[in-house]
Amino acid sequence: MLSQKYLKLPKFNYWFISSLLISSIVCIPLIVISTSFFGELSDYYNLLKDTYLYLYIFNTLALLLGVLILTFIFGVGSAYLVSFYRFPGSTFFTWALILSFAVPGYIYAYSLTAFFEYFGNLYSILKFLFGEGNYNDYIPRIDSLLGSIFSISFSLFVYVYLITRACFIYQSQSQIDAGKNMGFSDYQIFKRILLPSARPGIIAGLSLVAMECVSDFGTVAFFNVQSLTTAIYDSWIIFDDINTAYQLSFFLILFVFIFFSLEKISRRRSRFNIPSRGYRTIEKIHLNGRIKWLAFLLLLILFFFSFIFPVSQMIFWIFKFPNNFNFINLLDLTLNTLQLVFFTTLILILLSFITNYGMRISESKFLNLVTSFSVSGYAIPGIILAVTLLGFISFISNYLNNDAFKMIFIGTVFGLIIAYCVRFYSLAINGIKTGYDKLNKSLDDVSYLMGNSKLGTFLYVHFPFLKQNLILIAMLVSIDILKELPLTLILRPYNFETFATQAYVFASQDMLEFTAGPSLFLILFASLIILISRKNILKGF
Repeated sequence: MLSQKYLKLPKFNYWFISSLLISSIVCIPLIVISTSFFGELSDYYNLLKDTYLYLYIFNTLALLLGVLILTFIFGVGSAYLVSFYRFPGSTFFTWALILSFAVPGYIYAYSLTAFFEYFGNLYSILKFLFGEGNYNDYIPRIDSLLGSIFSISFSLFVYVYLITRACFIYQSQSQIDAGKNMGFSDYQIFKRILLPSARPGIIAGLSLVAMECVSDFGTVAFFNVQSLTTAIYDSWIIFDDINTAYQLSFFLILFVFIFFSLEKISRRRSRFNIPSRGYRTIEKIHLNGRIKWLAFLLLLILFFFSFIFPVSQMIFWIFKFPNNFNFINLLDLTLNTLQLVFFTTLILILLSFITNYGMRISESKFLNLVTSFSVSGYAIPGIILAVTLLGFISFISNYLNNDAFKMIFIGTVFGLIIAYCVRFYSLAINGIKTGYDKLNKSLDDVSYLMGNSKLGTFLYVHFPFLKQNLILIAMLVSIDILKELPLTLILRPYNFETFATQAYVFASQDMLEFTAGPSLFLILFASLIILISRKNILKGF
């Protein structure tokens, strides 16, 4: 009996060791931040606590509340219309609204400022239509906190839209018919049946929005909003106080983990929404008369302001100031950005496959625990991750008394790619895990009986089955890397610019017109990725 048990245990499981090593490395930033909070408080931190700390926290919470309200309205409302009704443009808007994901909040902020500023585009339009006048007195100022809320909301509502739509299309027509038989109106059916059943998906979408919102740097920095992310950046870059940056990061991590936990809980609960016996596909209602044009108009307005508006602003600047292209090296920007996207995506897909397969064949609770902790990396804002990695690498370098170690990771493309891998590890590993959850383990046993090794089973059985998940992961990671700003801004090599950092540099120097080139190409590449993989996006969510 003892020998049989021994035979069931591998003498040395390379998959287990590899998975554990990968997940442990990704956990480092979380451990560093958690332990640093309980360290010695610096003078600068004590000064902040007595002055602006509560203002930073208040602004962060106010920003978060405003963004959550708007993304809920935009995301749930648009998902409801395209899921249950047919009207002119309904099929188009189903995928077109996803294009808003291609516009980062900070680029939207540039467009918003240019439109509403003194003697800006809105002033020019009014002057053209009605002649000379004191229009600046009547044009609202969309800046500071309000501007940040609008910019981030139009950029992030897609999370809520996609996940809520997925929940809606899994609804059974039988439930809706039952509500109608009880005399419910359309509003009552939405409120009492559809909305409660989609609640886990809505919470999951809002949780992703919340994590992205509190970690935003480019938008709040542009609008000069004193939030926790700007305070962390100032602590490290301006005051050279990494301990304060760590301690401020802990507050932000607390916010983030609350929403991360809500997302995990909602995902677990959403399993109960999968249709089974008695399921009938949703029968979309054909809208007629004025109501169909009202639905069309509402989604057109949302699509216009979330995508057409910022893109039009960039195109306008390019045609008005064509010579601005002389100030950028478009070829270098493209090559720099695409190499980061390509190598990071490739490495992440490989690492996520290894980790998931290691968990699958080892069935180790300890490995599952470490991996679950490591996937929280996505919840760590880019600016915090950058500060943490810099501090950790400097510590190791000083401990080894060897600057060569620091030179490998700090200020290099390799170090930036490693940081990206830690940042987006969660997206990759969860995307593969979703596919593995649908793959019956009996297929592994059949593969082994046919003479395939573990590696052969991985290559010839698992990989082909997970192709759609792979495409979805590659798309999400690529777009996130294209838009990532603070991580790239802090860790990039000297004189190494991407579309995101180049646009930010121009904006920080109050040269908004110069942001058009890099911003438009960033949106273009992200939009192409979305258009190519839109079917996988809609199916994946």
